[in-house]
Amino acid sequence: MPELPEVEVVRAGLAPAVSGALVLGVTVLDERALTRHSGDATDFEARLTGRVLLSAARRGKFLWLPLHPDAGGGTASDAVVGHLGMSGQMLLRAPGAAAERHERVRIDLAHPLHGELSVVFADQRTFGSLAIDDLIPTADGAPGGRGWAEASVPAQVAHIARDPLDPAFSDSAVRLILRRKDSAIKRVLLDQTIVSGVGNIYADESLWAARIHPETPARVLSTRAVNRLLGEVRHVLDKALAEGGTSFDAQYVNVNGQAGYFAHSLNAYGRTGEPCPRCGRPIVRVSFTNRSSHFCAHCQRMPRSVPGPRDGV
Repeated sequence: MPELPEVEVVRAGLAPAVSGALVLGVTVLDERALTRHSGDATDFEARLTGRVLLSAARRGKFLWLPLHPDAGGGTASDAVVGHLGMSGQMLLRAPGAAAERHERVRIDLAHPLHGELSVVFADQRTFGSLAIDDLIPTADGAPGGRGWAEASVPAQVAHIARDPLDPAFSDSAVRLILRRKDSAIKRVLLDQTIVSGVGNIYADESLWAARIHPETPARVLSTRAVNRLLGEVRHVLDKALAEGGTSFDAQYVNVNGQAGYFAHSLNAYGRTGEPCPRCGRPIVRVSFTNRSSHFCAHCQRMPRSVPGPRDGV
């Protein structure tokens, strides 16, 4: 599944093309792409056609395109919100370009500087979705997410925590949550209501860099260890962003259909049996829910003793 770097690469590519663009028309080819939308395909097309897109924004793994108010003045009250699911793509194409393989929705635009173009939502596995959703105030009064300065966020995204690259992300709040969690630290990192944007790949990479075993109970981590982990999460995400994200198959691409190359920089994920870049011992792979964890059993050791739950801490 695309994680923060892959989704941010898409957002950054969309932003200059959609900001200020008028929606000329919308074509829904597969209504399964609207599972998060409250109406049908006709409703989606009608509500979006003729509107002006203000920007491209992101929180965690969610994207949204805020819409200029129909009444003219005031702040944006709704947006096109999208989630890429397992294999979703947002592609920029020339007007009238041939349909993409697995194309589900096409949005035709007229941009004041770039002229006409199309945003194509393609999705092989159909787990991704688009919807028109209301914007609601953020709980902390800070901007909704990357690329959106207003203190609002789509209602469908309001439960998603801020990501570690968000200026409004609170390290202290996360430290407090971790002190009360008996769950394995990797499970907590993947909880999008606590820390957003981190999936299996970047969790494994960050834990390897911080020398923390993925099954370590979150509550036993010291303040220093949590600070080190959050720092490594940021470093890993920043590096992946600089390299265009991680692409293991043709689904993870930017708006021009190009793949990222962070896979060449991975230290743990997907390297089962290969030598750990730090100590030379083999990377191991163990089952983790419906996925796998990759780590170095030598560098990332479980604490020798794990105290019992600390009630009220």
